[in-house]
Amino acid sequence: MSPDPTHPAPSTFSRRTLRLGGLTILIVALVVVSAGIAMRTSDAARLIDRADQQSVPTVVLISPGNAAAAATLDLPARLEAYSRAPIYARISGYLKSWKVDIGAPVKAGQLLAEIETPDLDQQLLQARADLASSKANASLAGTTAKRWQSLVAADAVSRQEADEKAGDLVTKQSVVNASQANVDRYVAMKAFTRIVAPFDGIVTARSTDVGALINAGGGAGQELFVVSDVRKLRVYVGVPQNYASVIRRGTKARLTVPEHPGKTYAATVESSAQAVNAASGTMLVQLAVDNAESELLPGSFANVSLDLPANAGALSIPPGALIVGKSGLRVATVGTDNKVVLKPVTIARDLGKVIELSSGIVAGDRVVESPPDSIANGDVVRVAKAEAPAASGERGGK
Repeated sequence: MSPDPTHPAPSTFSRRTLRLGGLTILIVALVVVSAGIAMRTSDAARLIDRADQQSVPTVVLISPGNAAAAATLDLPARLEAYSRAPIYARISGYLKSWKVDIGAPVKAGQLLAEIETPDLDQQLLQARADLASSKANASLAGTTAKRWQSLVAADAVSRQEADEKAGDLVTKQSVVNASQANVDRYVAMKAFTRIVAPFDGIVTARSTDVGALINAGGGAGQELFVVSDVRKLRVYVGVPQNYASVIRRGTKARLTVPEHPGKTYAATVESSAQAVNAASGTMLVQLAVDNAESELLPGSFANVSLDLPANAGALSIPPGALIVGKSGLRVATVGTDNKVVLKPVTIARDLGKVIELSSGIVAGDRVVESPPDSIANGDVVRVAKAEAPAASGERGGK
């Protein structure tokens, strides 16, 4: 049978099919490679863009605050009783009894303790006996002088002898007066066997007990009791020298204590030392705070916020905006072209949470809130969000 000219031979068809398939595979491979190269090129471009973006620091800008509002100065303080009296014995002896213990309220003149004084008792008895003897001698001298005066009138004795008897009467009367003063002294000392409260207050210490040997005076002897008037307390605070001139009598303050969180007490400056302590660089200031409810304890720690007068010419920024370096204190500002400009500044007052500046910036400056350490003049930055004004008149402390 002869072959059909319209149908190619099988070998010819197979070669054509293989050639077509190889071309197709080549085309697909080229497409895949081209797509991969394009994708990698795009990823590389994105990485470059991202690296460029990350190389530009992102900052938060703030506007300087107006420091015209009143600020406060927070300082640690200590509380003391407005009146505090350590009670010492005026005579020696043994403690017979005590009537009040620590924490007891007392009134002025109330008996706190009694002292037993056997030696003083015997001295008082002897002084009274001496007084009785001197009175008897004076009485006899008076009778004698009177009799001799009558004898002078009868010319029975001389005037000289009568004058001697009158002088003896005066001497004996002087001895009586001395003996009476000695008795009065011992009686006064005997009154000190009763230890009484000097004023209304609270017994804040008791350092003795029944039978204890009591030594007179504040040198050799120890304090027996401490009575404190806690209806009003004194507050002592050391004000830094920078603020000593602005803290005057009548300045208002607020006081807080750890045992009453969230509660404040009004205090007023009463006086100041008018001198700076060379060791601490502070001036001692005394305030008064009412303690009618007995919530505050003498000797305890407190925080005081003193009202400071406003400084209308100063601008305020947070402390984190300051850059401290070899070039001094500076602030990083950002211009309209988002380039950094470092400006030297001068601090007027450090209020803790707020720094008042007397020069270096103006109200319209855009200040970097927390500048990175590597920031420099001319650096381009990216602003993270809209500018926020810095806190003005914020309360702070140092």
